[in-house]
Order: sequence, then structure tokens, then C-alpha cells
Amino acid sequence: MSQISLTFPDGASRSFDKGATPAEVAAAISKSLGKKAISATVNGQHWDLAWPIEADAAIAINTMQDAEPALELVRHDFAHVMARAVQAIWPDVKVTIGPVTEHGWFYDFDRAEPFTPEDLGQIEAKMKEIINARDVVRTEVWDRDRARKFYEDAGEPYKVELVDRIPGDAPIRMYWHGDWQDLCRGPHLSHTGQLPGDAFKLMGVSGAHWFGDTSRNLQRITGIGFRNREELKAHLNFLEEAAKRDHRKLGREMDLFHLQPEAPGQIFWHPNGWTIYTMLQDYMRRQQRRGGYVEVNTPQVVDRKLWEKSGHWDKYQEHMFIVEVDEEHAREKAVNALKPMNCPCHVEIFKVGLKSYRDLPLRMAEFGSCARYEPSGALHGIMRVRGFTQDDAHIFATEEQIASECQKFIDFLSAVYKDLGFADFRVLFSDRPETRAGSDEVWDKAEGALLAATRAAGVEPEMNPGEGAFYGPKLEFSLTDAIGRVWQCGTFQVDFVLPERLDASYIGADGEKHRPVMLHRACLGSFERFIGILIEEHSGKLPFWLAPRQVVVASITSEADDYVAEVVQALQAAGVRAEADIRNEKINYKVREHSLGKVPVILAVGHREVEERTVSVRRLGEKQTSTATLDAILADLGTEATPPDMR
Repeated sequence: MSQISLTFPDGASRSFDKGATPAEVAAAISKSLGKKAISATVNGQHWDLAWPIEADAAIAINTMQDAEPALELVRHDFAHVMARAVQAIWPDVKVTIGPVTEHGWFYDFDRAEPFTPEDLGQIEAKMKEIINARDVVRTEVWDRDRARKFYEDAGEPYKVELVDRIPGDAPIRMYWHGDWQDLCRGPHLSHTGQLPGDAFKLMGVSGAHWFGDTSRNLQRITGIGFRNREELKAHLNFLEEAAKRDHRKLGREMDLFHLQPEAPGQIFWHPNGWTIYTMLQDYMRRQQRRGGYVEVNTPQVVDRKLWEKSGHWDKYQEHMFIVEVDEEHAREKAVNALKPMNCPCHVEIFKVGLKSYRDLPLRMAEFGSCARYEPSGALHGIMRVRGFTQDDAHIFATEEQIASECQKFIDFLSAVYKDLGFADFRVLFSDRPETRAGSDEVWDKAEGALLAATRAAGVEPEMNPGEGAFYGPKLEFSLTDAIGRVWQCGTFQVDFVLPERLDASYIGADGEKHRPVMLHRACLGSFERFIGILIEEHSGKLPFWLAPRQVVVASITSEADDYVAEVVQALQAAGVRAEADIRNEKINYKVREHSLGKVPVILAVGHREVEERTVSVRRLGEKQTSTATLDAILADLGTEATPPDMR
């Protein structure tokens, strides 16, 4: 039998018979590794232990200690075991697909009756039985006709369709978990007993559609799964904490905003929420002014001709809201679009009048209201919406200015994030996507310039292949919140394409016309999403200067009402958002109510406070109260209410 050479991570190589499986390779290395092995990585691909290796390759044997492959395997196997459990309990149920997700998996089923929460407990119990049975998992590669007939005979119409969807040159892998079978690309564990039976939980049932076909309704059961009980417990604790911080829940409690079906993906801001919004916008406006930006405002509705010139009509139309208007005396309807982004309009402003190299860099900012179509299933509170406002800006520069502008923006963004409570951030470099405008030569130039500029700024970015904008590569700036979630917010993009397409130019020192480079940048991203992040980061206990209701002055007795009014008036004069609560309610009731609304400071006043001209101070989250003179609390809270850039 012919031999193949396998190279291991330490650089060592060994010869094996052609067709040897990773299981055989692991056993040949050591008996211990043979027992611990769960999969292999062969030439960078995740492999089943049972798949034969037919040629020389680089190989690594994976165990449960290797988090990424181990989690993919256990979650994939949990999905199969769950589907097997469902069909064991309800044999008439049809199975469809069951992919791995970020923390677990889901599986879609066709069942006449709806699943209930009680059913989930029954399914979990059956899954544990299957895991304890330690059934062998085996795989075979079949031809298309054989696989198709197998599923036709088994009465599994969705699997028949899946077989038809598999590309002609792809292997059709058939997996058995005991006597239960599924179509799957693999890999999988060697037997069901390798699954940690105490490290999974079914989370719920929801509706689904077969590949987006709304006429074919399915039921989706989701689960989470980990390598051990400790990881599961940690994730459940994380979910509990995330639920407490959910901006939708806190938005109701703090009376910030609401959403309703008549305006999907768009926000009704209440006075409290709009206060946060305008405070944040005012802060960004001041920072941009200091950073040398000029502010502009551009139309909401723009003729399709501009979007065609810019390339958005071809590359981005599926995300655009189209507006047709019967123009007077026109033969055809005028076709417009709500702007999904501001960049083409900013180029049009740049083009008005002659620009010189002395005018560059020209930093043009807009709090631009944009509209993008997001599928209804993707909408999420104020985090993922259809109508939003960006802290958007475009810098028109020469090629030589790319590095210095990149450095300035990173410094700008760092200062803003620090003021808003985020000292650290990650930087990802996203290069050319499959769908893009511009030649490879232009992309080579743009990617090289941005990467060099980023490194010149002292930042070594993480690579994020294929995730650039259609017109240019970009840097993505991601924040990590208090419970470890990562949020992508800021961006910085180099664009040689749009100025060319829209014929933007400036007069160089040589007296000739030149194309500017267009640097797209955002710091917060969308105000809506960033406010959602802030709410969840702080559990609603926003920094005092951003809190919509900063102080409530509450009376303990009605005889203190006049003093309450005096304190409120003095606080407002000091720049503090203060309000009075002189209702005929007990002070403990008032404190509970305003604490639920996340009011940072409650000042209680009664007989003693009136006589001594003091206030009793209760800060949100603190059990102890303190007493302060009126002058002292005015000074303290006046300072705290001042935005960080103005202190």
C-alpha cells in the first residue's frame, strides 16, 4: 500500500498508509491521545476522525481541550441528538436543518401541533437517554441518486430538497447516530456518549420558514451547549445579566422610547430618551468642531440617477427604500430612494466650486438621517433598526494625507470613547468583499494605504477578510461592554472609487486636476445603536451628565413643598436637570419608584432639612444616605452635570 506523509504542529512528520483515518493517526501517536481525540484539523479543514486521508497533509489532532473545534462538534452533535429525540417521541415529525450557532444550535421541524414548554423538558430527558446509550456515530459518502431515493422512501421531503441543493461536485455525507440518520457535512463525534449530558439546555420554540418561503411554516427549537457544566452555568449567568440590562426593558422602565407595528424598525423617542440623544449629539458636535470638521446637511430623498452613478443602485439596492413620484408633466414616474448613507451627497457638496490642494483635508460631517431595509426578523429594539442617524463624516484628502488623517481619527475616537466610559477597543482591518466596485489595482492601492496608515498610528489591527465596504477597505473599531459583549461601532474607510465615479476633483500644486481620496469615518456609528449600548453597558445607570432625569427632589412632608421648589429652581439654575415630587406619598414609595426609573440622585427634604437648609442625599445603587448643605450639593451636582469635554 502506498504511503502518505503527515506533518504535525511541532514540525515533525510521519508516514502512514494512504487512506489512514485521523482516529488511526491519533492511536498511533499514543493510546492516551487515541482515547481523547474528537476530531482533526487537516490542511486547515475540520475533519471527522473517520474520514480517510488520501494525500500528504498537515494534521493536528483535536481533543475537548481545543475550544473552537470542540464546541463546534458538541453543538453539532447536540443538534442531531435533539432531532433524534424529537422523532423518537413524535415519529410523524419531519426534520429539516440544524446548524450550529454562536452559543448552541437550532433545528427546524415540520409538525402539525405546536411544541410547548413542557415538550422541551420531555425532549431534554430523551436527549440524555440517547447520550447515555453511547451509540456509535458513523458516516458514509453516497451518490446523489441513492441519497435522494433514501429520503423519498423515508418520507423526508425536506431532505430530498436538501440533496437537490447540494452542488454537483460536493460529497453527500450520510451520518448515523445509532439507528437514527441525518444528511450532514460533518464532522461529528465518534459516539453519543462523548457529549456532556449536563452541559446543554433547550431555550425555546419559535416560528421559522423553509429557506425564507413564508408559505412553508416550520417550528424552530433552539438550544445552547458547551463542553462542561461550568461553561453552561457561566453562560446562563451571562444571559441572566444580559436580560437585566436589556435596553428594551430598561427603555420601558426609564420611559425612553417605544416601537410599534405601524413603523417597523423606527423609534418613537420620548422626552427622556430624546434628552440622552440630544446630549450625545451636542457632545459629538462640539468634539467635531474642535477636530476641524464643518457640519452640513443633505436631502433625505435623492433621485436614483445619483445612486446609479455612485454604484449604490447596483450594489446596495436591496437595502434601499424606493420612492416613486408622479412628477407633473413627466411621462414616467420619478424614481427616488431614501438615502441609506450620506457619502454621495457629501461628494456633491465638495464638487460645488473649485477646490484647491490648499483646501485639503476638508473634513465634512453630518448627523445624517438614513433609512435601510432590514428584514423584520433582524430588527432588535433600537440596536438594529430601519431609520437611524449616523455621526457620519467624510474627509477629502490627498494620498499623502491618508496616514496623518488616520492617526488623527484614531486619537479623536480614543478620546470620545474614553469620555463615554470605554477605555479600550479592538481594531479590525476589513479588506475587499466579493461584491465590490473598482479594479483590483485600485483595491491594492487602497488596502495598502490604509494598512500602512494604521500601523503608522501605532495600531496593529486584527484581520477581518472579505468584510470591507463595496467601495473600499475599512477599519472597524469594536468596544467590549461590562459583561464581555463586543460591539462594532466606529469605522474608517479609504475610498478611491466614489470620487472617480462622481467626478470629484481638486486643483493640485501643479495646476492640474487631481482626484481626492475620500475617507469615510464614523465614531459612534448610529446614535440609536450607541444609546442602546450605553443603556446596557451601564444597566440604565447612565453617567450623570447623560442621565435624562438627573435629580428628583422629594418631599417627606407637605410642609417642605416650598423648599422643594426652591431647591429644584437652584439646581436648574446650576445646569442640573431637576424635578420635584411633592405627591402625597410616603418617601420610601417615592424612592423605590424613582430608583426603578434609574434617577441617579434623589434629594429628600423634611422638617429638619427645611430648618437647616440641607438635603438628604440618596445616590442610585448606594444603600447609605448622607446629608449635604444646599450650597455644597449645588456645587457638586453642577460639576457632575457638566459634559466631560467641558470640564
